[in-house]
Formats: sequence, C-alpha cells, structure tokens
Amino acid sequence: MKEQFLKLDIPLPTMPLLSGHTLGNLDALKPNVAHVRPEPHPTPAEEGPEITTWFLDTRTLWKGDSISTAEGAAEALSLVSLPEQNIITTKMFVADARMSLGSALLKRAFISKTLGVPWKDVRIARKGHEKHGKPCAVDEYGRPIEGIDFNVSHQNGLVALIGWNGRRQQHYAPNGQIQGIFSPGPTEEDVMVGVDIVCVNERESAASTIDMEGFDGWVDIYDAVFSDEERWSMKYDVDRVTLLDGTVLPAKDLGRNDRCLTRNKSLTCVTQTGNEHTFNSELLIDAKLRRFYTYFCYKEAYIKLAGEALLAPWLKNLEFFGVRSPRPGTVARCSTHGSWGEEVDDVEVRLHGRVVDDVRMKIQSFEEDFMISCAIQGAVHGLSVPAFQKLHLEKDILVYSKETLDRKDSFMDMAEMKPVVELECPDHLMSPWESRYW
Repeated sequence: MKEQFLKLDIPLPTMPLLSGHTLGNLDALKPNVAHVRPEPHPTPAEEGPEITTWFLDTRTLWKGDSISTAEGAAEALSLVSLPEQNIITTKMFVADARMSLGSALLKRAFISKTLGVPWKDVRIARKGHEKHGKPCAVDEYGRPIEGIDFNVSHQNGLVALIGWNGRRQQHYAPNGQIQGIFSPGPTEEDVMVGVDIVCVNERESAASTIDMEGFDGWVDIYDAVFSDEERWSMKYDVDRVTLLDGTVLPAKDLGRNDRCLTRNKSLTCVTQTGNEHTFNSELLIDAKLRRFYTYFCYKEAYIKLAGEALLAPWLKNLEFFGVRSPRPGTVARCSTHGSWGEEVDDVEVRLHGRVVDDVRMKIQSFEEDFMISCAIQGAVHGLSVPAFQKLHLEKDILVYSKETLDRKDSFMDMAEMKPVVELECPDHLMSPWESRYW
C-alpha cells in the first residue's frame, strides 16, 4: 500500500526554521501568538465549513491561434508561476491552453480567498503522484495546509472547481507567511472534494465504434472501469428518449425497444395512453450514450476525491446504483447564454459491495452536451453542494488578483516564486483515502 501514502512534490529542505527541532517536536515550530497574523477577512465564529463551486467558460476568452499572442492572455499568464506558464504555452491546441490557464487561475483564486493570503504567496504541490496527483495548497517549505481541499476539471472549453473551506484558524510564521504542517493525517472534520466535466458529443471514436461494433462494443471498451452490473445497465436501460418533435418517451413506454444496440433501425412503440410513435434508433443510442457519460462523470468525480484517477486498482469495485441522466439545458445562442438543466443528487455509491454513507454526490447538466458531477466525502453533515457560480474573468479574478498583489504584505514577486520540489512523508502515514477504507 506504499503507493497510496501521501507524497508531495517537494523534498523538505534543510532550513534554519527546522534547526534544533525534530519531526516529533513540531509544536516548537508554531509561531508565538504575538506574531500570528490575523486573517484579512475574519470568519464569524458561528460560520461552519462550506463548499465552493465555480466554473469559467474559456470558449470566448483569449481569442487567437496561440495563447502566447492572444489578446489579454499575457496579463493572465503573468498571474501564474513560470512552470505553469511553460506548461500552458506549450499546449498543442490553443483551446487546451485556454482551459489550462483558466484552471490555474481558479485554483489560485480559491486558495487566496479561502486562506486570506496574497496571490503571490499561493503555492501548490501534488499529493501522491508527482505529475498526476491531486493538487493541494502548501506553505513555502512544501508542507500541506490543513482545512482546505479543492479539485478542478475541464472539458471542451469549460473549467470547473469545487473547494472545501474547513474554517480552520491558520498558523502564520513570524514574517507573516502562512505555515503548513508536515505529514498531515486525516481528522474527523476533514472533507475531500472531487469534480468532473463530460461532454457527451465530443468523442468521434464513440460514433465510429458504435457503427462498427454496436453500443455494447463501445461500453465493453471500458470493462476495466465499470462493473458487469454497471455495463449491463448502460447497455439495456434507458431513462427517456426525446423525439425530433420534442415528445419525450419515458422508459416505461419503450417496451423491449430498450434492448436495441445499433443505429439506424426503425423502432415503434405504443405509449400507455395509446399513442403510437415510430422513430430512428439513433435517438435511443444517443440517450444511452448520455447515460453512459453520466456513469463516467460520477466515477471520475468520486475517484478524484483522493486523486487516484482511472488507475485506481479498486475501480471496478466502485459502483453506482439508481443512476439517472439529467435532462439537458439549452444551448447558447447568439442572443442567449447557455442554461443549466436538471440536477440529480440521489445516486447510491457502493465500494466492495458496501454502501458508502459518508459521501454526497450531485450531477447537473449544462447546455445540451455538458454534465458536471461533484463529490464531497468525510464530515458531510450540514454540507451541501451549492449551485455553480459562473465567474467573470475580469471582475472576479483579474481585479481580485490585482488587489492582493498590491497589498503591502505581499512578500514575493511572481517571477521570483520558488518552484516546489519533492517531499515524501514517512511510510507509516496513510492518505485520507486509505484511512477511511483500508
């Protein structure tokens, strides 16, 4: 199980702060009360932990063929670290660069606002895998900061963030910088969050595979991801079929047409009210494909709670029951904005056959093709996943970052930001995921 022990991206350096102290005497590293900097925005004592849900639409941002020359991109790029800039500007496609930049800005904005630290002092490392691990907020020495968790996802131009603010009173060093803790362990108050976005009509491979091998052939490609029962439900269950004239046929009216697995067949059904409808099976396959992506979105959001990704060895033992694909919203037109569709929050989660009762999940459609799923796990009593708040790049991010960059208690230039390097916690410490399930 060593692969799942908590690991960050920075070896803990030898530093004057640690001189004369051992890892077993971390209390001695805490600043004197006289040097603790108050939070810029004090939290009322009666306020408890909260969940933040943001999304940014990058489809209309930074127009151009290259993110390096796109209008307004230089200002946004200057607000992230040089390593992040290098990753963003070397993306092959400008659409991917836009999403990567939007993701970096959302993470920094959330950390800065939640911890009450200047934009320049935000530092991010990774848990577990040095490239694919879940990002976390760390102090200048790479120690994780407790009481905060976040996750981002982006797809086809949209970027979403979910964050947990545990309302912890943070510790500050004598020079005013926030202090993390070495080798954090989970507490009863901790929460992990995950988010995923899917676009149901993005992959051309789905259409070509379905045409050649049927819908069951497409689903079976993912036999390492989904259980046998999940894949059976994807193939033969359907929530509803929407006809070209807008008529919605619920599952109970489809009869055994729900067993159809191929496109371009003529299907006929008689509803319970006696109306007969004939339609192309293309519409049925589209409905099943939407249901497939609902499963996929749920599973991705859940496994991102701990940053496991699709390599998690327990993936097939994670099952979802009572899955319903949310009804779509409306697509953006020239005179309107895209709208949110149905929200579904009653899915049941099981791991190794056992109901997981400390997790809350929600999935909601956006426009006609997007779905966003959120997961929160841990001390979820009193917590709920709020509606997503669409952020405005200029008003909600750029203006805020300028305000914190101009503050007198900013300590470092973005250009001088020290890169975060590798730190391993002792083997006997387990990640929050392991502590709950192993």
